Amino acid sequence: MPITHDDLKAILGDMDDAKIIQILALKPTLSDLEEAAIWATGNGDVLGKAGRPLTGRAADILEILTADAEEEPPPVR
Repeated sequence: MPITHDDLKAILGDMDDAKIIQILALKPTLSDLEEAAIWATGNGDVLGKAGRPLTGRAADILEILTADAEEEPPPVR
């Protein structure tokens, strides 16, 4: 069953229409969205350390979600 706009917003929250269109174009599964959401909140680091890297459509979704995220500045010394 295809993911709907409402499914996407329920899992990933509010976002701009351009990102929604890009993600829906990937034809993700519910599992893809949930996995990308885990990684987007920073909890994917735990999965990555357990040898479970993010791949496939979930990785593509995460890339879209974080495309305009600012990099953290270096620590002040």
